Amino acid sequence: MRIRFILVQNRQGKTRLEKWYGNYSEQERNKLKAEVHRTVASRDQKHQSNFVEFHNHRIIYRRYAGLFFCFCVDTNDNELACLEAIHLFVEILDSYHGN
Repeated sequence: MRIRFILVQNRQGKTRLEKWYGNYSEQERNKLKAEVHRTVASRDQKHQSNFVEFHNHRIIYRRYAGLFFCFCVDTNDNELACLEAIHLFVEILDSYHGN
């Protein structure tokens, strides 16, 4: 699985956590953060999947307690494995913070 970047954003679009696995300028990062939030927040949670084609990559996201956990990966990566990685990440954060 080749992860390009990881974003954790709230419903208003404020980025709470970001990790970049490539060379992106500050301007590119801000543009990508805004585009990802617009794309993910506008989707219908009940009737649309958690996978979005994004530029030449794929955004795989999951919403937990008002936060969007978004992974940008290559299009040929396994989406379900990435969703499982997001779920594991959330469980680890919960156990660390005692929730």
